[in-house]
Amino acid sequence: MREQDLPFDRRRAGVLLHVTSLPGGPVPSGTSTGDLGDEAYRFVDFLAAAGCSVWQVLPLVPTHPGDGSPYNAPSAMAGNTALISRRHQSAHGLESAAALDERQQDAFGAWCVAQADWLAPYVEFMAIRETQDLAAWQSWPQPLRDREPAAVAEVVAPLADRVQALRFEQWVFAVQWERLRDYAASKGVLLFGDLPIFVSLDSADVWASRESFQLDEQGHPFTVAGCPPDYFAADGQRWGNPHYDWDAMAADGFGWWRRRIARQRELFDLVRIDHFRGFEAAWHVPAEAETAREGQWVRGPGADLLSALVETAGAGSLVAEDLGTITPEVEALLAQFGLPGMKVLQFAFDGERDNPYLPARHGEQSVVYTGTHDNDTTLGWWEQLDEESRERVRSSLADPTEPMPWALVRLALQSTARLSVIPAQDLLGLGSEGRMNTPGTADGNWDWQAPAGAFDDELAARVRDLVAAADRLV
Repeated sequence: MREQDLPFDRRRAGVLLHVTSLPGGPVPSGTSTGDLGDEAYRFVDFLAAAGCSVWQVLPLVPTHPGDGSPYNAPSAMAGNTALISRRHQSAHGLESAAALDERQQDAFGAWCVAQADWLAPYVEFMAIRETQDLAAWQSWPQPLRDREPAAVAEVVAPLADRVQALRFEQWVFAVQWERLRDYAASKGVLLFGDLPIFVSLDSADVWASRESFQLDEQGHPFTVAGCPPDYFAADGQRWGNPHYDWDAMAADGFGWWRRRIARQRELFDLVRIDHFRGFEAAWHVPAEAETAREGQWVRGPGADLLSALVETAGAGSLVAEDLGTITPEVEALLAQFGLPGMKVLQFAFDGERDNPYLPARHGEQSVVYTGTHDNDTTLGWWEQLDEESRERVRSSLADPTEPMPWALVRLALQSTARLSVIPAQDLLGLGSEGRMNTPGTADGNWDWQAPAGAFDDELAARVRDLVAAADRLV
């Protein structure tokens, strides 16, 4: 991050849009997805024209087959190679590792060395997984399950070409992302990433670092992560991620976490820590429980870990997702490390005067949203509100007659929060059909995609007027 581009040095506006949601063409699987090609660059141009200096995305990690969730990944460090623009790959002469020229080979080799701590176990994990019909690593033959060096070497040796291809794909992703990031910087646009606090049980991270997680001898967790019953789910959410062994991680000064946050800072100017409150205390659900109702809060590392993260990431580069049950201890951590929290307007109008999401309670050191990727779109939310709730919303508006979603977009931009981020679906005026994710459900998530031409000059001009009126032009 450039010294002059500290995200919270001034009022800014941003847009939340995952890369997969960019307009895109058909892909070999028969589906359609956005990528790091031309539409990504056009979206940066749209942001610049609209006066928005921040582009927020969801995690860029790979996803499991049949599960598009970027919060359940086979690696917390790797890039999602499905986002590679094949047209750009061809145009830049990156067709295969064997076809690289000398300069490219040197760059590829140097990158592999620099990323070896996560890249080596990742390519081993993925190559072995393919020989095991994509089964979870706990079901692999015991020597492979336990990552015995001789057994891994024996299986991987005949797969040298596949391992090299996996490395190469990761490098191509890194090259394309860095090129896009440089372009965004040239347009005055900062990139805002998302770091899930937990990692997938079926991942290279857990397989390669079992000692850092609370697992039995077969690699199964005693308890899994989730959250108690809340606004999103009456039974809570049973995420299924393994819990960390914080004592083991603390033994080397939280080296794994330092490497993880450093990797995110290579990719982004600003990083949101998802489920931040889990650092103070996390919800532990018995592994055999069907819902999260049976869980309990267990204390986490708190300031010890946060010190390592802030030191590694750099001041002013982290945002805490502090939604949900927030205790005085969590608030103390936010204050101690000066981390901005999140304010979601869709949560503000329950009639409680001390609601922290009410515009009057935002404060500069925060990020305000109309809604997040887990919320309904603003129009969908509004259509489901009863009249009493609508009146509470209207009482906070400068113009109670302004239609949704623009009324809430304007309110978010007018907030005292230094950063205001609007989901792209709200700028496009979409109803519930544009929702990205419904927590606690397995189907119909993560596949929303903007139509071609959606982010046009007319929309950019309309957004820019609102951004300028809110004093957020940079």
